[in-house]
Amino acid sequence: MKAVLFISLTHVATAIRERVTLFWFLIFPVFMLVILSMIFGQIAEEREISFDITLVNLDRSEMDSSGFAARVTDAFEGLAGPTIAAQAPLFTLHQPGGAQAPADFLEAELNLLRRGRRAAVVVIPDGFGNAVLHGVVHTENDAQPAMINVYMSRTSIASETATEIIGQVLAEVDRAILIGAERFDPKDEIESRAHWLRQEEAETRYIDFLLPGIILMAFFTNGLFGVPGAILFNRDRRILRRYWVTPLSVPRYLAGFSLGHLALCCLQFWILFLLGRYGFGATISFAQPDALLTLVLAAATFMAFGFLIAAVARTANAGMATANILNMPMMFLSGMFFPVSGLPPLIMAIVYANPVSYLVNGLRVSLGVESSFFQPALMVLVPLAWIGLSVAVAARKLRWDVER
Repeated sequence: MKAVLFISLTHVATAIRERVTLFWFLIFPVFMLVILSMIFGQIAEEREISFDITLVNLDRSEMDSSGFAARVTDAFEGLAGPTIAAQAPLFTLHQPGGAQAPADFLEAELNLLRRGRRAAVVVIPDGFGNAVLHGVVHTENDAQPAMINVYMSRTSIASETATEIIGQVLAEVDRAILIGAERFDPKDEIESRAHWLRQEEAETRYIDFLLPGIILMAFFTNGLFGVPGAILFNRDRRILRRYWVTPLSVPRYLAGFSLGHLALCCLQFWILFLLGRYGFGATISFAQPDALLTLVLAAATFMAFGFLIAAVARTANAGMATANILNMPMMFLSGMFFPVSGLPPLIMAIVYANPVSYLVNGLRVSLGVESSFFQPALMVLVPLAWIGLSVAVAARKLRWDVER
């Protein structure tokens, strides 16, 4: 038992003393937590949603009759006006000025839409009012329907969301027109009732979303760089050979090494947790069984992955190069810092094969800051499969001594 404790203490002391290991072990996770919280924290905590949209009225039939286009304009201007509780309006509305030609203004706004500066462009075409009036007065089925053109960008989530809201606004305007013309029977309307889930709870703050990812990132870099670095450098420097001339066996060495690795993970967790809680106001609590089990599973998975790198690398430098190649793709394609849904299929294939993705999502689900992206069973089975694969390869190929 003394030998196991000695190996664990040696591993912890070496990790803290080595500058390179200390950087990946502590400095880099703290740096990422501070930078991302300061840059994106206030942005992500904005609860008001506002879209920049453009409204262009090209209808000239308003001069002589109906005022239907004016109703559409009034509806959008109402949503772009001041709201209660000093909240931002739903729409920031852009319309042509009095001396500006509507056609020229429309072309400029469409260019802004292509560049992502507008969420949508709504165009009321010429003859819209007459078409609505004809449809209200006449009931024949072959009447030409009134139409409003909505231009959107398929590459922008904000544009898609704004377009859905615009559709609801236009549906309400259509309903009001039919009611005014006594063409709408409220009895025929399909009633709907909205049910809000977790309405009594506050929205998830970015720091509460970020902190679990940063903690797992610290575990990940500790396993990816710390484990193969310690084994391969000790092997190349013939330090492990000195252990093997003693009664110390490989299983006891692994037990001590694993205990030291878990101690380093605990130290990482408490430093980052205290910084997130008292430095940036995180409110999540890890004192629940599912979260603690996920943290232990993550530490074991990343440690096993480190043994896998140590097994396939012939030298310490090769092991560090392999870790650097795997580090960024596995880290950023896991959802540690930002959600990964909606990525191209090829990138999503990497996300599904990445064990970090399941651990990050599983930890956030257990903390109640994210909905489940994967099946609950996969959040456990995929990391366990990677542990089994890594241990099997390491047991077969890992060399504990330099070649003679």
